[in-house]
Amino acid sequence: MDIKQFVSDKAQKAKAASRKLANISTEIKNNALFKMAAGLEKEAARLISENRKDLIEAEKKGLSKAMIDRLTLTPDRIKAMSDGLREVAALPDPVGEVLRMWRRPNGMEVGRMRVPIGLIGIIYESRPNVTADSAALCLKSGNGVLLRGGSEAVHSNNAIVEVLSRAGADAGLPEGAVSFIENPDRACVMEMLKLNQFIDLIIPRGGEGLIRMVSENSTIPVIKHDKGICHVYVDSKADLTMAEEICFNAKVQRPGTCNAMETMLVHQDVAKTFLPAIIGRMKKAGVEIRGCGLTKSIVPDIIAATDKDWDTEYNDLILNVKIVQTMEEAMGHIAAHGSQHSEAIVTNDYQNARRFQREVDASAVFVNASTRLNDGFEFGLGAEIGISTTRIHARGPMGLEELTSTKFIVLGNGQVRK
Repeated sequence: MDIKQFVSDKAQKAKAASRKLANISTEIKNNALFKMAAGLEKEAARLISENRKDLIEAEKKGLSKAMIDRLTLTPDRIKAMSDGLREVAALPDPVGEVLRMWRRPNGMEVGRMRVPIGLIGIIYESRPNVTADSAALCLKSGNGVLLRGGSEAVHSNNAIVEVLSRAGADAGLPEGAVSFIENPDRACVMEMLKLNQFIDLIIPRGGEGLIRMVSENSTIPVIKHDKGICHVYVDSKADLTMAEEICFNAKVQRPGTCNAMETMLVHQDVAKTFLPAIIGRMKKAGVEIRGCGLTKSIVPDIIAATDKDWDTEYNDLILNVKIVQTMEEAMGHIAAHGSQHSEAIVTNDYQNARRFQREVDASAVFVNASTRLNDGFEFGLGAEIGISTTRIHARGPMGLEELTSTKFIVLGNGQVRK
């Protein structure tokens, strides 16, 4: 079978499953999620064994430490995947929710009801936990899901999908509800993007190259999970102890993620006090510092930042530092170089906090909190299928409600148009 036929058959089967899923009861969906969670925990040793095959290949190919970290499965990460499935099961089912009803002068009642989108195609790189998170959110929201993970995680993803599919079938989900394109050939992605007769939405998760390729070639609507060039601005009225903890967490806690800080902006009034301590702490954690000229005048033993650095998503232990004269300059820098993903201000000035949240354009804007918190689980969504940096339909972490559409429902008693 050629690749075109292979991908088309997968999508057609998954589309048929999505039609059945749209009308399956909440009880069946929740039971499936609980069985999936238990299955992942029971099969943890096998999942780690399969993941090890991917890690060996990743090391041979010279993938960065950050990429290998994103690829790695551990007992704790498998437990986190299972917890995510159970948390999604515990959330209210959005399908069938009537958002509001109103009565027209002729007595007709009109309302809007949440309904599944249909079949969602997800194209992603590296992180195997995306497989479980995506399946959980799509299933609970009544959508079928067609997954295409990166070749670097093919063994891990195959094993996870096998566990999820077996558990879903045991719980009464239709065959094909969770489908996976296991062929690593990149041509599979191009074929997916043409199947608008089966796939209703494409969600890409990965690097800038993947996002651009999907956006340019898809005949299907796309919600982008774009790159994360995130900033933390330390205001002149910041609590510097708090600022140090927030900035350190935003960069070091897990630098390979899209919500990690890439540039730290510091007001000139606090720079001489704040920068030596935070840069020293960052260096001890292995962070390479690239700073503007003013930063180098305070802490000389750093690399001079280039124009390119301000526009780079490192996904690594590298941090840009820039001293700004005003908050307006900080917001201007974010507007010029940010990716509208996650932005934060540390300040005790209420007016500055309110203005920063109102004027900075991003999917999530934080006051006195780390950008690393821009996450569906942290926001109480149970899990996320991605962090949308687009403005249409959904923005920020995409949970259950963001994976539904609406339809009008009309209740009449014989009304006709005159």
